[in-house]
Amino acid sequence: MKKYYFFLLITVLLSSCSKSIYNPKSPVYSPIVEIQTEFGNMEIVLYSETPKHRDNFVKLVKEGYYDSLLFHRVINNFMIQGGDPQSKNAKPGVMLGNGGPGYTIAAEFVDTLLHFKGVLSAARMGDQANPKKESSGSQFYIVQGQKVSPALMKQMQARNGNKYTEEQQKKYAETGGTPHLDGSYTVFGEVIKGLEVIDKIAVAQCNRANRPLKDIVMKIIMKKG
Repeated sequence: MKKYYFFLLITVLLSSCSKSIYNPKSPVYSPIVEIQTEFGNMEIVLYSETPKHRDNFVKLVKEGYYDSLLFHRVINNFMIQGGDPQSKNAKPGVMLGNGGPGYTIAAEFVDTLLHFKGVLSAARMGDQANPKKESSGSQFYIVQGQKVSPALMKQMQARNGNKYTEEQQKKYAETGGTPHLDGSYTVFGEVIKGLEVIDKIAVAQCNRANRPLKDIVMKIIMKKG
């Protein structure tokens, strides 16, 4: 391993000036996926800071795992959730949200990756059954959230101990999000194109379990990476 270190270092340094963002061998590898829906498409960049979640998501996308799955849980002003394999061809009214690939992913909490509108986060089981806060192997949600006033942010900081910079507080106030989830769920990407699609999906009519009455089918493909 040591004899290849110098060569690898040179490769990383050289590639960082061109297309290293899409180079799987680079520590800053940040692939882009596209979630396609009838409401439009969302391009999402996956963060290099959360490599376990990034690599797992890329693997599943390349396998076609998400094709024809549903956004099975939709809550306006909060988030849209999908990735349950049991949602494929699920009959109307069937309770969804318990499926997965049979494994979980260790949490990858990064202080600078927060729940602003448009971020991609991993769904998981609750704290009581999942004290390590491990992520579902496939289920994810995309944050819609709401704008959060500076006064409310101060209250939240006092309550949960999270510290936010002025810039982060300003972004929550102007863009919105779900700061109460920070530090509890792994954020591993963000929408860079098609942010308006979230709002279109979020207003779908749902049943009491927050499943849309009309199926919202997804397909996810690799765009770059």
